[in-house]
Amino acid sequence: MGTLRYSINVTLDGSCHHEAGLPPDEESMRYWTAQVREADAMLFGRVTYELMESAWRRPASGTWPEWMRPWEVPFATAIDRARKYVVSSGLDAVDWNAELLRGDLVQQVARLKTEHARLSVGGVTLPVTLAQHGLIDEYEFVVHPVVAGHGPPLLGGLTGQLRLELVERRELRSGAVVTRYRPAS
Repeated sequence: MGTLRYSINVTLDGSCHHEAGLPPDEESMRYWTAQVREADAMLFGRVTYELMESAWRRPASGTWPEWMRPWEVPFATAIDRARKYVVSSGLDAVDWNAELLRGDLVQQVARLKTEHARLSVGGVTLPVTLAQHGLIDEYEFVVHPVVAGHGPPLLGGLTGQLRLELVERRELRSGAVVTRYRPAS
């Protein structure tokens, strides 16, 4: 059975708004690039899929946009090539190395865990459902030293307590702290 890891940037006050943390730097981009490369496939909800695709999909010209710094290109290349699964009732089709998941979400994700050694999920809404069904095996939070004061909360809407045990902790030069947990026994 494969492992499903939920990974997300979060602020000190628990906001998961994609623009609320620190701007990416070379070290954090190297970290996220390694995480994408290690995953066999990525699982997204519609909003996260569209957000990631708009930022990181290689343009039809084959040339990365001018705004992209050289140290962001490895991340862009990794996520552009990655296998993706998209959970959405609003989309009729997806591309960008992606497959649309239909039907019972719990059954679909359980099936994916038998087909892939390591799956990664990001976003704000989809992970709540996955956590409530006990499908997430690891939680990885990159906690930025910022108080956002707004934005969607980490695992907002979770109906019960989620007890976790620390597996790994790592500090980045930016002041962000990477913490990885697994569900407590």
